[in-house]
Amino acid sequence: MKTIRHTTTRILAICIGASLAMGMQAQRDVTTAYSGPLPSEAQVRWQAMETNAFVHFGPNTFTNREWGYGDVDPMVFNPTQLDVDQWMETFKQAGIKGVILTCKHHDGFCLWPTRQTDYSIRRSAFRNGEGDLVREVSDACRRHGLKFGIYLSPWDRHQASYGTAEYVDYYYKQLEELLTGYGEIFEVWLDGANGGDGYYGGANEKRKIDRRTYYHFDRIYELIHRLQPQAIIFSDGGPGCRWVGNEEGHAAITNWSLLRGKEVYPGYNKPEELPSGHIDGDQWTAAECDVSIRPGWFYHTEEDTLVKSPRQLADIYYQSVGRNALMLLNFPVDRRGRVHPTDSANAVAFRQLIDSELGHDLLSQAKIRRQADGSLEVSLRRRVSMNRLILQEDIRQGQRVKTFSVEYRAEKKWLPLPADEETTTIGYKRILKFPAITTDKLRIRITDSVAMPIVSRVAASLAPER
Repeated sequence: MKTIRHTTTRILAICIGASLAMGMQAQRDVTTAYSGPLPSEAQVRWQAMETNAFVHFGPNTFTNREWGYGDVDPMVFNPTQLDVDQWMETFKQAGIKGVILTCKHHDGFCLWPTRQTDYSIRRSAFRNGEGDLVREVSDACRRHGLKFGIYLSPWDRHQASYGTAEYVDYYYKQLEELLTGYGEIFEVWLDGANGGDGYYGGANEKRKIDRRTYYHFDRIYELIHRLQPQAIIFSDGGPGCRWVGNEEGHAAITNWSLLRGKEVYPGYNKPEELPSGHIDGDQWTAAECDVSIRPGWFYHTEEDTLVKSPRQLADIYYQSVGRNALMLLNFPVDRRGRVHPTDSANAVAFRQLIDSELGHDLLSQAKIRRQADGSLEVSLRRRVSMNRLILQEDIRQGQRVKTFSVEYRAEKKWLPLPADEETTTIGYKRILKFPAITTDKLRIRITDSVAMPIVSRVAASLAPER
């Protein structure tokens, strides 16, 4: 593949799909020009999933709480119409690729018959104490072709030993049970909420821990890497993927898939940095945007009328996936053990809406040429109307683009694209929305980058008017 000179004298390499595959020497040149962190193949596959499901389900579902204290009788957990296949059917129709189950929330109640405590599903009314919800969900995921992940809260408001070295060993043993007993795990979710008031075996007190040192996270990471080497580890600082710094489901407009890994830890005290990441990061840690389809994370009857609409969910998609992040949508399973009909209907309609807005690529037959000024010129066979533009970098070669600009030709003039937000980073995917334009040519300029940019895809579509 040929290279061309950018207007600032930097070399620009742009590869659009397989048809412009780079030669070996050009590949070496591109790699040499970039010295930043690169994603693993597992991280590349993870981000390509785009939309995953979170499931919060446990005693809180039956006590109308968000954060249980760990003082509830396990018998309250009794879904009488559990249908995990109904969950999976909803998720698949909503375009979801993986499912993360809250195997243990902060209240310490375990949804599997752990050998470490009797505060678990074994002492519940569910399946007469013979059930294993983690097993049922993991098996259902595989029946329906979805990946399975786990959430295991480091904080435990039930365990009397919490705050001591004994509890840390207890936590490792529970994690090992989950990593070895339920097949392949695609993601392990480590929550940043750590320490505070709880039941703690009847002590009913507040306990503080040093979030940076208490759990010895390096040992947790080693355990996960050894037992599930392909699993992506989520926490504020990754190392596999990071919290985006809010629970509204949106990344910053400028979003780097990089972190200064030695600085950021679960419970990081500067969450305002996480929506954007660190341009000078030394660790590839893309953002995951967690958001619930309802105001709460667990099911509450009074929120049945407050489910996010398909339009609201689509807007979250644009502000997460469309800003170089992954969308993690939470479903609070109801007391029957099912995804509520409103939640299910809105999630499926959300996917249909996204498909209607982005599903038809108007540039699939366009000619794309590299110009002498370092821009890409996209020529269509005829004038078409569009109001969405998708750009992607080849993230296997790193994240490189800092800023770019887009113009379109109308009446023999080049005009700036009236995008709804700044045209800064691209990464895995950047989606621009704008009022509909009609054109037969687009021009895309990389105006600043940390190294030779590699744009792997350009697409456009016309979303129906609302």
